[in-house]
Amino acid sequence: MKITMAHGSGGKSSAQLMSDIFGKYFKNQILDKMEDAAVLSVNGKIACSTDSFVVTPLVFKGGDIGKLCVCGTVNDLLMMGAVPKYLTCGFILEEGLETNLLDRIVCSMAKQAQEAGVVIVAGDTKVVEGNGGLFINTTGIGEIPEARDVSSRNCKPGDVIILSGNLGEHHACILSHRMGIENNIKSDCAALNDIVDALFDGGIHVKTMRDVTRGGLGTVLNEIADSSACKIDLEEERIPVLDEVRGFADIMGLDPLYMGNEGKMIAVVPAEEAGKALDAVKSCSHGAEAAIIGQIMEGKGTFIKTKLGATRRFDVLYGEGLPRIC
Repeated sequence: MKITMAHGSGGKSSAQLMSDIFGKYFKNQILDKMEDAAVLSVNGKIACSTDSFVVTPLVFKGGDIGKLCVCGTVNDLLMMGAVPKYLTCGFILEEGLETNLLDRIVCSMAKQAQEAGVVIVAGDTKVVEGNGGLFINTTGIGEIPEARDVSSRNCKPGDVIILSGNLGEHHACILSHRMGIENNIKSDCAALNDIVDALFDGGIHVKTMRDVTRGGLGTVLNEIADSSACKIDLEEERIPVLDEVRGFADIMGLDPLYMGNEGKMIAVVPAEEAGKALDAVKSCSHGAEAAIIGQIMEGKGTFIKTKLGATRRFDVLYGEGLPRIC
């Protein structure tokens, strides 16, 4: 069956869609009340983030738009030191979307939410004219434990930068799908609860964290350098990139430093805790390839020491990059 405009009418077809697909996977005590708003139990400081997902294709190696929207929003909360608790989701369905594909994506979303420890408590669905597309907006709420203070303003000269793993996999995966290129590159789409938990459970004094998504590592580190009024020095040879991704990037004229990711993060920690922090990250399933890639220094700007021994400045991503990557 395909989505029709009747599914957005608020009548019988809408109710059937809610029951047959969304209700089947998102069933919980809060959502099942079907009231105008969810009543949530939240204590102390909270983090709140919202994001919209428009990725094409809807399904790709390593994930789909349903998994992606949960991981993306959960990771934004985690990067503030929050414990993710609740999600809301808004679906914009284009007429012609296959309901079996929608079912698959909603199932994937529910599964990832359960793995990430969040409850989907509210949602909305609209149907518009189109060609079978799907867009999802998610908002997340998390509780920030009292002792945690995660912000780039905490960064000081001498601090160390840890990257959780290989760069560029999501970007290369999506571009490969669009161009019909056959390879083994999978998206790194993942919720990073395990890494964040390992750092805080290990007693690491985390200064700041950022997930490395659109704009890539280069853009994220420039933002941190600007907001902390510090200089950042990287070492290119320490930055992990899969050989297949590096080869793909070379052919396409891409720089892994600016390629998008959906399951990677950086953490800035005190130099004296760097070894302990790296071990904590590497002990996690999503951090096995983690590496110390650079330092926070006195001064301004972002610089990278190349494999040839030269040092160059790198800036934020300019231009379009790869559109509709998330």
